[in-house]
Amino acid sequence: MNRTAHVANSLMLMLLLGTTSSLAGALGAILMFAVVVGAYGLCMSFLRSRLTPAATWSAALLLAATLTSCAEVFAQRWFLPWHQAFGLYAGLIALQCLVLEHNGFFRQTPSERLKLSGMFSALMVILAAVRELAGQGRLGRGLLEHWQGLVLFSEGLPLATLVPGALIMLGLLLAARQAWTRSNSIPKETHRP
Repeated sequence: MNRTAHVANSLMLMLLLGTTSSLAGALGAILMFAVVVGAYGLCMSFLRSRLTPAATWSAALLLAATLTSCAEVFAQRWFLPWHQAFGLYAGLIALQCLVLEHNGFFRQTPSERLKLSGMFSALMVILAAVRELAGQGRLGRGLLEHWQGLVLFSEGLPLATLVPGALIMLGLLLAARQAWTRSNSIPKETHRP
């Protein structure tokens, strides 16, 4: 893994940890991320061949900032509670577009891009569900206007809703994944007489 991949992954980590304190926050961030990155990729596919390499970065910066700003204005107008809670992380989507452009993400086949985006989205939803369940004792609060969520237990662990708790939960999920894949890859011993 090269240095630019570490930068791209660390930017995704900030978005992942910051917006997954609730399922509603994660779904809103996924929606905004998908719309902005999809529109950016579509627009840059038309512009990339018409620009010089030096002008490509200026156009990419301007386009990513414009699309993210438009998405933020839309979120402020239609999803104000979500924007008040998670709008701080929306600017990272523009920065992420530039990093993805630099790493060649938009030059991959659509199936590869969809696979990577789907894995990131699935990780966000899983982490949000685990954090919300552990932190508040309920799941899905804030998804619908008058629905209080699926209450599983009355008290939660407030640390799970904070960013350090997100890092701990992510570490536990990664450890569980590694234990699961390692147990499937260990060959079974057979005792022969």
